[in-house]
Amino acid sequence: MSTLTPTASTHDHGTKADTDVAPGEIAVGVVIGRASEYFDFFVFGIASALIFPAVFFPFLDRLNGALAAFALFSLAFITRPLGTILFMSIQERWGRGIKLTISLFMLGSATAGIAFLPGYTTLGVASIVMLALLRMLQGVALGGSWDGLPSLLAMNAPKGRRGWYSMLGQLAAPMGFIVAASVFAFLYASLSEADLLSWGWRYPFFVAFAINVVALFARLRIVVADEYQKKMSELELEPTPIRELFRAKGRHVVIGAFAALASYALFHIVTIFPLSWILLYSDKSIVTFLIVQIIGAFIACGGVVASGLIADRVGRARTLGGLALLIAMFSGFAPTLMGSGNVGQGAFVLIGFALLGLSYGQAAGAVTANFGRRYRYTGAALTSDLAWLIGAAFAPLVALGLCSQFGLAWLGAYLLSGAIGTLVALGINRAMNYKS
Repeated sequence: MSTLTPTASTHDHGTKADTDVAPGEIAVGVVIGRASEYFDFFVFGIASALIFPAVFFPFLDRLNGALAAFALFSLAFITRPLGTILFMSIQERWGRGIKLTISLFMLGSATAGIAFLPGYTTLGVASIVMLALLRMLQGVALGGSWDGLPSLLAMNAPKGRRGWYSMLGQLAAPMGFIVAASVFAFLYASLSEADLLSWGWRYPFFVAFAINVVALFARLRIVVADEYQKKMSELELEPTPIRELFRAKGRHVVIGAFAALASYALFHIVTIFPLSWILLYSDKSIVTFLIVQIIGAFIACGGVVASGLIADRVGRARTLGGLALLIAMFSGFAPTLMGSGNVGQGAFVLIGFALLGLSYGQAAGAVTANFGRRYRYTGAALTSDLAWLIGAAFAPLVALGLCSQFGLAWLGAYLLSGAIGTLVALGINRAMNYKS
């Protein structure tokens, strides 16, 4: 495996110089690993909007069934920090490879379990309880899948290119959505509603399990290699006790979680929420709308790439702050677009995805330098967990609940609150760094 690139010439006496890990190969591991995880989560999210209300909550009306499904959707984000803490202990005792193997097999097993789960008409309330437990298990497993490669990539990137290399892992999000949405669009176009709700919806979960197995071996090939293990140790990318982390860097965990809030608030507002709104309050074809979202996700990929170029010119924190301002502006007319028919809804999706790509591209790691080396591994993982929990976990549930009761203006209010959270957190972070 050619993972080493020379960082210095060979000394005259013939001793080989120190070597470094190639950022390009780290990036491959990051993208493969995270794309599989995002696919899993988008499969569940899309199913929560389109499938689960009918399969697991047929005793509720369509709106309350969707709200109940979104409540289950949020459970994984609640248990994710617990998974991070649990698997940090596993890594300390048995190593990174064992930790990653257990967590990804757990994620794949939970996903496959959902595929085999009978609906409410067969098991009654037990089916809902089992779905909730499997969803929570997905969250625990995702917390355990943190391998530190994104931090290694950022710290090992060439000088002046950290924004570019940081965005590479973020490409996995729109890529995961493209694949998940494409699978559901194909099923919607190919099957009758009865077949889709009976057995067709299970197919994406089987696909997710297969992708997880491939991703596991691709990531293990990297993380257990001697040169990567050595580099991780050199950069102190190892677990630290949670209590020690919060005593020393707790405020930075909180600031980091809120610094990404604008992006994470937008994340499920343009991916999952609109599907439920279209299904409930529009006669628009679901296949057509999914195709528009897929086009939007490709635009988001371009936005993620552009964010790397922008961040290397103006800085990652400034990029994140500037995009928060643009999301705040978008929040002002987003309700009008979402409520104005096919053209407006299409514009909402495409503009939203463009902003998501630009902002999400730098959402991870913009302030993780605050942790220093010792606390970066655990600090970055928990910061991400809390950002997902605060910004994205309840977005479909809250947005659909508020908008269905009080109107789409609350959609703008939700996005605006995320933008304000980001700007305040970045301001506090800047002030703290200035004082220090």
